Amino acid sequence: MQVLVENIGKLERKLTVSLPADGLQNQINARLRQLGREVRIKGFRPGKVPASVVEQRFGNQVRSEALGEVVRNALNTALVQENLRPARAPAVEATKVDLATEVSFVATFEVMPEVGVVDVSALKVVRPVAEVKDEDIDHMIETLRQQRRSWNEVTRAAAVGDMVMFESSAVTAEGRVPPEGVERAGTIIGSGALFPELEQKLVGLVVDQESSFDIAFPDGYRVAALAGREAKLSIKVARVSEASLPEVDAEFIRSFGVSDGTVETFRLEVRANLERELKGALMGRLKAQVVDALIASHAELELPQGMVDAEANSLAQQASKPNAARGAAASVDASQYLEVAARRVKAAILLGELARQNSLRLDQNRLNETMAMIASTYEDPQEVIELYRRDPQLMQNLQSRVIEDQVIDWIADHADLSTQSLTFAEVMRPAGM
Repeated sequence: MQVLVENIGKLERKLTVSLPADGLQNQINARLRQLGREVRIKGFRPGKVPASVVEQRFGNQVRSEALGEVVRNALNTALVQENLRPARAPAVEATKVDLATEVSFVATFEVMPEVGVVDVSALKVVRPVAEVKDEDIDHMIETLRQQRRSWNEVTRAAAVGDMVMFESSAVTAEGRVPPEGVERAGTIIGSGALFPELEQKLVGLVVDQESSFDIAFPDGYRVAALAGREAKLSIKVARVSEASLPEVDAEFIRSFGVSDGTVETFRLEVRANLERELKGALMGRLKAQVVDALIASHAELELPQGMVDAEANSLAQQASKPNAARGAAASVDASQYLEVAARRVKAAILLGELARQNSLRLDQNRLNETMAMIASTYEDPQEVIELYRRDPQLMQNLQSRVIEDQVIDWIADHADLSTQSLTFAEVMRPAGM
């Protein structure tokens, strides 16, 4: 087999391969003989179909399949021989197929960049640490009570925590909003569903009471004609309701799947759920730090554009799904995701290279623990575990996640590491808040 490698760009390669055709012809003959023994054709006894009939019926298909297999095998051999690592599947084009002499093909592809030895010892990484405390469990139970609250209409003045339904109209320098009639809306005072200044104006009002005042609407307010504008706002309260919270009794507890209905078991279940969430959030924070530091230390790394484009297209497809569900235009421009995609590709290359250079292998125990943790959030955990075991794609995605977490932990252990103690609430708070 003859192999010629050409550099057609920084990472682009062109591989020209020529090999004798005798191997291809041998495969074709073997496949046709096998078909002759197995195929069933009306008018012929099994195993007695003439070779000419088999050739006529299946010859083209057999030659195509055999050629594909020969090319794949030759390509893999050539890549190993030339020490080439394609970033994505090569584009292959057969240039000569002569069963009497030779088979030639050309493969074009991008190779993985040469990263060199990745030294993480100088990376400054802060590992966040936290634990679930009793007050975190109390807070979560209170949140669950709030989620199950009911509302009772009252005749008193509105107070913080009440649900208030109201009608409003506003006058700005540009005109009245809405032009005719009123806008109907509602909020829970103190929830921030509208904005604090407006919610505060509702405090003390009673049903059918009207109030007018000057107010500045924030940028991004849900009514575009009022966003970022000052206005004279007129409000009339239509209904005031107060919340009624359920007692933490056996009925309430059983509604969350705790069969014995006891507070002790309920708190254990809540703790287990919070600890699972905390573990994921801590890993997420650590991963974000490690990836940021790793990317910053390899700012000049050349990336395979095909990998970046593919990742951008994948992100665009994910973003288009909500649009499709709403019946809106589904397509999303992938170019707006190129920067995020490049970051993801660079992180994947560096993490993969670290795993390869340090012989990090999938920890089966950690995989099983992660799968069990995911399954525990469902009604029938064993069914979820079996689903993962039956679905190769699900399992592959889970394996990728686990090995990535292993690499992140390995980097943290070998970097310039310090720790930061946080509360549960601080860990779970969204970024930027």
